[in-house]
Amino acid sequence: MKPYTIAYATLASVALALTACDQKSANAADISTAPSPAETKTIAEEGFIYGLPIVMNYAVMYEYAVDKESSQFKAPFNQIKNEPRVYTYKDTAVITPNSDTPYSFVWLDLRAEPIVLTVPAIEKDRYYAVMMCDGNTYNYGYIGSRATGNDPGSYMVVGPDWKGEKPEGIKELFTSSTPFSIVVYRTQLFNPEDMPNVIKVQDGYKVEPLSAFLKQPAPAAAPAIDFTPATTAGIKENFWSYLDTALEYVPESDMDKDIRAKLATIGIGPNKTFNLKDLSPEHQKAIVEGMKAGDEKISTFLASGMTDVNGWQVGSLPGDEAHYNGDWLARAGTAKAGLYGNSAAEAVYPLTRVDGKGETLDCSKNNYTITFPAGQYPPVNAFWSVTMYDGKSQYLIENPINRYLINSPMIPNMKKGEDGSLTLYIQKDNPGGDLEANWLPAPNDTVYLVMRLYWPKTEDPSVLPPGKGSWKPPGIVKTE
Repeated sequence: MKPYTIAYATLASVALALTACDQKSANAADISTAPSPAETKTIAEEGFIYGLPIVMNYAVMYEYAVDKESSQFKAPFNQIKNEPRVYTYKDTAVITPNSDTPYSFVWLDLRAEPIVLTVPAIEKDRYYAVMMCDGNTYNYGYIGSRATGNDPGSYMVVGPDWKGEKPEGIKELFTSSTPFSIVVYRTQLFNPEDMPNVIKVQDGYKVEPLSAFLKQPAPAAAPAIDFTPATTAGIKENFWSYLDTALEYVPESDMDKDIRAKLATIGIGPNKTFNLKDLSPEHQKAIVEGMKAGDEKISTFLASGMTDVNGWQVGSLPGDEAHYNGDWLARAGTAKAGLYGNSAAEAVYPLTRVDGKGETLDCSKNNYTITFPAGQYPPVNAFWSVTMYDGKSQYLIENPINRYLINSPMIPNMKKGEDGSLTLYIQKDNPGGDLEANWLPAPNDTVYLVMRLYWPKTEDPSVLPPGKGSWKPPGIVKTE
């Protein structure tokens, strides 16, 4: 999961960038019916919160599946891309990337017909998860060790307009609320020497249209789309125009019809072309102030909308449509904390920017430790990790030993205390000697740390329900 942080300190420049846009608005509001500046600010704030995950997802889709010149391009729609490696500091399309498990990706185009995902038999001790996430950023389905087991099988994904029965040979059917959807495969890597075995598993992942699976003639292809270009780096300057475009591929629902109606009153929505220049100076200012207020509200949610446990923020962030139930602030906070994160049953993500006393983690000034007492490791059925990110960008950190995380498979090679405890050293400088094995390299700056607890146990002690479980992550301690 990679939290996506936007440099909103530069939001004032958004107005200039949008004002300079020379597109002609297709829907400039009539001056007699346009909302007041105060109303516009409120709508922009609500619209930013509602639209941020949708825009982020669209930008990633464009970079991963549309723009073949993008450094982040994976594969065209309906073609799987296996990555026999873990993520590094060079991966910047998604914030807060997981470097635990080699990924496989496929962006589904479900317009013409359903797509069938087939998984191979996987050894019982290897964790894997296949997560389906739609254009609303709802996690609408899972295949994998927890959800379906490690036996082989074929599963079908359908779009929002599909009607029919589950055919023979299909174990389960999943429905996306949008015609385009990302499927993210996570395959456990035990150690660097294990990569050939991961590649063998990845080679067994198969993606094909239903017609091919049934060995029947294919239906007519869906019309080609000339997607509006978008990049993750361009979100802050182009948010509203990106939202116009992204909403074309997110069908309106009963849940979001009200906020979409409000956005339409300020000229934002599918098949519209928002142009700030068409608004009065007062309305332009209101739009920018609304965006800033929305972002501040998201940040406040992330700081206080979860449970503080020894300085770690623990909560149930990602989930399906029912999980959010129209809570756009929770959905935006989830995206900002980490786009494409797992639902709590699959993984829990304690995260922090502070030590156990609530003081900002800053490795340009201090060194830190985190100690797991003997027998008190995170309670999981699969494995756990602690990953280091730059506190500002939320990207992985370039470092001399190419270590971005410490996880439970590494424990046998780490130094333990005489009492059996395990201490991790969080600092920018190598502690040297046998402590290097316990070193989590940090930036010469502020720090953002994320735990990943895969397939959390449900029996006591447990991290579930998130933030209220009996197991507590230990606080980070500043060393003297």
